[in-house]
Amino acid sequence: MKEYTTEFLRNVALVSHGGAGKTMLAEAFLHATGATTRLGKIEDGGTASDYDDEEHRRKISIYTSVIPIEHRDHKINILDAPGYTDFVGEMISALSVADGAILLVDAVAGIEVGTEIAWRYLDQFNLPRFVVINKLDRENADYEKVYAEVEAFIRAHDKRPIRVHLPIGEKHDFKGVVDIIGMKSYMGDGKTTAEIPADLKEAADKAHFDMVEAAAEGEDELMEKYLENGSLSDEEMVRGLEDVVYAGSFVPIFCAAGGHEVGAIALLNDIIDLLPPPAHAPKRVAQGKDGDEELKSLDSEPLAAYVWKTTADPFVGKMTYFRIFSGSISADAHVWNQNKNADERMSGLHFQRGKEVIPAKIVHAGDIASVSKLTATGTGDTFCDKGHPLTIEKPNFPAALYRVAVNPKTQADAAKISTTLTRLCEEDMTLTWQNDPVTHETVLQGMGDQQIDVAVHRAQAKFQVGIATHEPKIPYREGITRKATAQYRHKKQSGGAGQFGEVHLRVEPYHEGDFDFVDELVGMNLSRSYLPPIEKSIKATMEKGAFAGYPMNNVRVIVFDGKEHEVDSKPVAFEIAGREAFKLAVHDAGPVLFEPIMNVRVTVPDANMGDVMSDLNTKRGRVQGTETERGNTTIIAHVPMAEMLRYTTQIRSITGGRGYFSMEFDHYDTVPNHIAGGIIEAHKKELEAKKEE
Repeated sequence: MKEYTTEFLRNVALVSHGGAGKTMLAEAFLHATGATTRLGKIEDGGTASDYDDEEHRRKISIYTSVIPIEHRDHKINILDAPGYTDFVGEMISALSVADGAILLVDAVAGIEVGTEIAWRYLDQFNLPRFVVINKLDRENADYEKVYAEVEAFIRAHDKRPIRVHLPIGEKHDFKGVVDIIGMKSYMGDGKTTAEIPADLKEAADKAHFDMVEAAAEGEDELMEKYLENGSLSDEEMVRGLEDVVYAGSFVPIFCAAGGHEVGAIALLNDIIDLLPPPAHAPKRVAQGKDGDEELKSLDSEPLAAYVWKTTADPFVGKMTYFRIFSGSISADAHVWNQNKNADERMSGLHFQRGKEVIPAKIVHAGDIASVSKLTATGTGDTFCDKGHPLTIEKPNFPAALYRVAVNPKTQADAAKISTTLTRLCEEDMTLTWQNDPVTHETVLQGMGDQQIDVAVHRAQAKFQVGIATHEPKIPYREGITRKATAQYRHKKQSGGAGQFGEVHLRVEPYHEGDFDFVDELVGMNLSRSYLPPIEKSIKATMEKGAFAGYPMNNVRVIVFDGKEHEVDSKPVAFEIAGREAFKLAVHDAGPVLFEPIMNVRVTVPDANMGDVMSDLNTKRGRVQGTETERGNTTIIAHVPMAEMLRYTTQIRSITGGRGYFSMEFDHYDTVPNHIAGGIIEAHKKELEAKKEE
């Protein structure tokens, strides 16, 4: 691959609903430009983008891959991002280093939920975009219907559609596209040009007229010229279109059939002409010594490169993918990792095309490259010059929606499980793991069951660590609702020294903190030296739970009396007496269980709102309010965590995949008696089972 400087680079993310044809479009680009000798197929695992075993197994993209395409002396870094909602983190990472995006829409299905989600993220990153109506060679493809849908969708989002391609033929007969800019036809993959078919001439003229009008809005000078002459030259038109597309006010619409390469070259030409090079891309800032600094895509500027992806592989080692926002990096250079305060050497610097590795001597500003075997660097870090520290902020990733408890399958796996989970979470920014302090389980959380399933498979295949998963316990808490008093005498006489201790205490709800221990002893019945063992045993009981096996808090304990024996009283006797007196008092103090309540925001099409509302009611949800926007309603509700464990799957089935939600912890609330009873019973059975063992 030859060397490309900043102005000859384009960084374009391919995004869409799952199955709209991103990977095959990338494949068509490679083949049409002569980078590959044959067109790979998803069915036989032959595509450049999907090279991971897991992707072959599932026949979907799971990771974002970088596919550099060389065309017209430019290099276009195509970032093929997964469309399946569980892997949204990969799409966000790709968009964080792209300068523009192509949103694919299936010519049969039209706008789908993934299309809407991708559009939302494109807005978040403020990226100029193309919409490509793809798979026009499919049996039930309907260009006019889907075009009308896309046009309405774009207008509903306060942008203006602009038709750049017209399809020549449809379904089996889809054989080329009319390019409205140059007013000529590209047949097949776009290497041969022809006149516009007679039956499309009128439609092409109208589209051309609309396009000239749109281009004229790009610059005042062009507008004047247009009003004077009623037309613009092709160069002027491209210049005007560039302005309105870069600004994001217009969205060009194209046609293609990636699987048969139709329209591939025509689309590449327009990427070069209408999507911004790094210097004209949306502005990026980094945190410097004295506040924010705007980054400029020039080799001469101080270095700022963002690490957007890392992969760990036992054979290849660690692979770090980065995008240079300013400055440049040469092979073997030393760079400073600002986040880790570490010096890293760029010894294995290269470009990747899928899994193919192309060595690089220098990476210019604006380019995307990889380096192998770095020690300290992780996803989200920034490379800079040590003398000019800069930090690029990482994008916001959605909070986890799906939790599973994990445990090692064997003793050997147990030793490696935490390092393996850490490595998996380093690779995917939407995966996190923790040891739950309440339930003492190891919990892995992410966006959905598919993603967790992939992580578990990856642990086995890549790191040889077997992981079993099960539904996690809910971190309930125990509490009391009123005052109660109890006493307990512990007496043990069995040859030799005995044990004796008697404790009288009172418990009451305490809201200033988790625990308060008060001494109200009067007289000489109980010496104060026995208070520490009493307190210690009560604290230990509260940690383990006094009646349901969950930690207890917000309790005040007042010790007001007791009895001791001058020979048989020992600290251990008072530990036992204190613990048992405490349990008796709790039993009479209106014991309750508290459960975590989540603040949930569910966005669904208006048509599904009733079904979703009634489903939330069955989940003991309390609706707090609703917001409506463009045919969608967002329901805000407080729902117990226990009811939300499988909600990712449930909301997809209620709304046919069009609903999505986010949630975060809000507060603790009392568990209703009929549910608490079952939890307490289960705990008793567990204790009995342990005794029998």
